[in-house]
Amino acid sequence: MALKYNSVDENLIKRIEEDRANHWVNPYRCNDEDIIRRDMEHDVPNIWRPAFVRDIEKIIHLPYYNRYADKTQVFSFYNNDDITRRALHVQLVSRIARNIGKVLGLNLDLIEAIALGHDIGHTPFGHAGEHYLSDIYQEETGRYFNHNVQSERVLDKLFARNISLQVLDGALCHNGEFELKEYRPKLGKTFDDIDEEVEACYTEGDKAIKSLVPMTLEGCVVRLSDMIAYIGKDRQDAITAKIINPDEKFTNEMIGDKNATIINNLTVDIINNSYGKDHICLSEQAYKDLSVSKRENYEKIYLNHDTNKKYDGVVKPMFREVYYELLKQLKSGDKDSVIYRHHINYINRMTKYYGEDGYANEEPNQIVVDFIASMTDDYFIDLHRFLFPDSPYDIEYESYFG
Repeated sequence: MALKYNSVDENLIKRIEEDRANHWVNPYRCNDEDIIRRDMEHDVPNIWRPAFVRDIEKIIHLPYYNRYADKTQVFSFYNNDDITRRALHVQLVSRIARNIGKVLGLNLDLIEAIALGHDIGHTPFGHAGEHYLSDIYQEETGRYFNHNVQSERVLDKLFARNISLQVLDGALCHNGEFELKEYRPKLGKTFDDIDEEVEACYTEGDKAIKSLVPMTLEGCVVRLSDMIAYIGKDRQDAITAKIINPDEKFTNEMIGDKNATIINNLTVDIINNSYGKDHICLSEQAYKDLSVSKRENYEKIYLNHDTNKKYDGVVKPMFREVYYELLKQLKSGDKDSVIYRHHINYINRMTKYYGEDGYANEEPNQIVVDFIASMTDDYFIDLHRFLFPDSPYDIEYESYFG
């Protein structure tokens, strides 16, 4: 069956072309001069490093940015470079969001910064790792762990790089598990507001996460693009991983069921329904298709029994072993232990020029969570083997040639 690629409405195309000829500027975009930082005396923009370009460069030079390359997007346990890792995912989100943002007349530098930083706090082993870490953290402290909150923490607190409020907000509010038909920015946020939102996410979990709304149209576009980037790509990867058959049937009315049509048709729908508006909007049919597509991905892919059995049977107990061993090391105060040598000292080295000190005095469970969340899949596996050489739990990867 031929793939159906929708197009932007012809009348809208003419309007966009006329607006460009007349040098139209979107009055609802976030301009460079609107940037807000905790320390406005530093990171002053210039002609070769404009406001949000500085945030892009801060993010890609962060020590943890490298670690995207070996973090699970959806499928762990495979020695297969054709399966998406989180590094590719953030690039896809950036590309899709920039395409949409360019047509809508938004700030592309802000979009890129949010997209590249939005998952930097994600755990090893994808959302399974996120859930296991949150369960333990909640048992110990009563607080919840969520990767979007950790991304904001990494950018704002852990490395203290004076990232802008707009980028921090976009990372915090990106959580693509909760789709909406309309995204109306919550304008006028301050650092006090975002600090309150972060704390609510720690104490209230999903209740607070579901209430998050970005403060900019750019943040709204990234949040939608996050979903657009993974729905079809996860299906491609599921076929590569032999989780589903290549001819697996998915329901669709308008957006299609393949990665290429999903990206194109949702992009077109957003442009058709959002151009010139103060909010980002999907048509009723596109919103319905997006919701159905996500549900079917859960039913056919994410909740696959064999895959989740391996996660729960192996990765979950490994998380508990590593967590409590690191917590014990931290509470012992042994400066030669793994958590001091490979995490606390590392953070101190990376922040010594940014006026930060005293990280070792933070709440012990938070330090352990920071360390585990920062790890790649292979880092976690190697650490587990180092700490527990006789553990019955170990991960064997599926071979390319299996």
